[in-house]
Amino acid sequence: MSAPAPSPLAIVAAEPLPRQDEVLNHAALAFVAEMHRQFTPRRDELLARRGERRAEIARTSTLDFLPETAAIRADDSWQVAPAPAALNDRRVEITGPTDRKMTINALNSGARVWLADFEDASAPTWENVVLGQLNLIDAYSRAIDFTDPRSGKSYALKPADELATVVTRPRGWHLNERHLQLDGAPVPGALVDFGLYFFHNAQRLIDLGKGPYFYLPKTESHLEARLWNDIFVFAQDYVGIPQGTIRATVLIETITAAYEMEEILYELRDHASGLNAGRWDYLFSIVKNFRDGGTKFVLPDRNAVTMTAPFMRAYTELLVRTCHKRGAHAIGGMAAFIPSRRDAEVNKAAFEKVKADKDREARDGFDGSWVAHPDLVPVAMASFDAVLGERPNQKERLREDVSVAAGDLIAIDTLDAKPTYEGLLGAVAVGIRYIEAWLRGMGAVAIFNLMEDAATAEISRSQIWQWINADVVFENGEHATADLARKVAAEELAAIRAEIGDEAFASGRWQQAHDLLLQVSLDQDYADFLTLPAYEQLG
Repeated sequence: MSAPAPSPLAIVAAEPLPRQDEVLNHAALAFVAEMHRQFTPRRDELLARRGERRAEIARTSTLDFLPETAAIRADDSWQVAPAPAALNDRRVEITGPTDRKMTINALNSGARVWLADFEDASAPTWENVVLGQLNLIDAYSRAIDFTDPRSGKSYALKPADELATVVTRPRGWHLNERHLQLDGAPVPGALVDFGLYFFHNAQRLIDLGKGPYFYLPKTESHLEARLWNDIFVFAQDYVGIPQGTIRATVLIETITAAYEMEEILYELRDHASGLNAGRWDYLFSIVKNFRDGGTKFVLPDRNAVTMTAPFMRAYTELLVRTCHKRGAHAIGGMAAFIPSRRDAEVNKAAFEKVKADKDREARDGFDGSWVAHPDLVPVAMASFDAVLGERPNQKERLREDVSVAAGDLIAIDTLDAKPTYEGLLGAVAVGIRYIEAWLRGMGAVAIFNLMEDAATAEISRSQIWQWINADVVFENGEHATADLARKVAAEELAAIRAEIGDEAFASGRWQQAHDLLLQVSLDQDYADFLTLPAYEQLG
C-alpha cells in the first residue's frame, strides 16, 4: 500500500457521529485526498464540457454517434473482461439506500444483487453518507443485527451463500461533499462514496469471494468513463490488489451517453461488467437537453411514456445489442410500482405491471432487471427464470436484428400522447412530496404506490418547466403558465395540510419543498439538477 498522504481532509461543519472514526480514519481520508488531488481537476473539465455540449444541442436540436470514435464501434474484436462468478448471474437486482434496516433486508431479499445506493435513493446528509458506509462494513463482518425501535422487530443476516452481491452506487460527478474539504475546496461526492467504500472493503470482499463492484450514475460521455477507469487503476495500485478486481456497471441514463454506449464499455473494458437502462433519469435527460427544441420534443405525462414507446424501444434494444456484442451484461430498468400489504387491489395491480415489464425485458434479451421492494423479487425472478432457466445470463443473444439510427433515439414526436392537466397536478404533487422527504434526509419515498427517488422528481420539475416554456395547451383549454403552476402548487400545499393536520405540517418541511419545486420549475435559468439547490438546504 502507498504511504498515506501528508494532509488528510478536513471535516467541516459536521456534528460527530457514533463510530465515525472507523470510517473517517487518517488512512482512508489520505486515500480520498490523494484521489481528489489527482482527479478533481479533470472532473471539473468534464463538467464544463457538459455545458458546452448542452449549448451545442440547444443550437442544433440534434445528436449523432461520434465520428471520431467510429473505429471503436467498427472493431468487432474487443470484449469487456469476463464477469467474475459473483456477478455472472444478475437476473434480479434490488435497489435501495444503505440505512441499517434496508441493508439487512436487501441482502436477505433473494435478489442476486443489491444496488447499495448513495445516489438517487439517498439524500446526502452527513449521517447518511457516513453511517451508510459503516452499515456496509458491518454487513461484511456480520455485525449488523438490528432491532426496529418502533416495532420491536429484529433483523439479522441469512447465511453468507444466501446474500445478494453488493454493487455500490456513488453520487454523480456534479455533486460535492461539503463536509469534506481539502484546502477549503469540497471533495466530489463520487470520490468520497467510492473512496471510503473501496478503501475499507476491497480486501474484505476479495476474502469473501467477491469484489468491489460499482454502479456509475449520470455518465454523459466516454471521457467520463475514461476518468473512472483511471481512478480504478489508481485505487487498485494504491491498496495493492490486482488490476481488474473492480467491476463497474454504467447507467445509460442520459441521452448523450446513449450515443456512446460502445465507447463507454471500451474505456472501461478491463473493469466493465455491463450497462443499465436507467429509464427515469433518461427521460429527465431528454427533457433537460432538448427543453428548448420546440413542440416535437415535448414529452407527455410521465406515466404515458411507457417502455414500448418507439424511442424508448430504440434505446433499450440498442443497449442489449451493444452489451452482448461486447460480452457485457444488459440490465433492465426500475419497476417503480410497489406492493401494498394492506390493499389487495393495489398489490394485484403492482404485481401485474411488474410482471409485464419484466417479461418484456427478459424476452428482449436483458440479463436481469431492477425492483424497488423485496416483495417484487419473486415476481421479477419468475420472469427471468422462464427465459433463462439454468443459464446465468443470455449474452449469447446478440440481437443482430436490431438496427437503430441516430434519429430513432430522439424521435419523441412518435408518441401520440399529449401533456394533460392531470399530468400537471401529478407532477406538482409528486414534486412537493418527494422534495419534502428529501430535505428530511429520505431519498427513496413511496408516493401514490410508486417508489420515487431523485430521478422521478427531476422529471416532474423538468416537465413543468418544459410545458410552460413550450406554451402547452392542456385538454381542458388551460395554458401551461407560471401562474397556473403556482396556483396548482398552492392548492396542493393546502390539500397536504388538510390531509396530515396542522401539527404534522408544521413539523415537516412542506413550505420549503413547495418553494424549491417552484424555483427549479419556473426559473428561466434552468438548474442542471434540483439536488444542487436542494443540497444547500439539506440539514
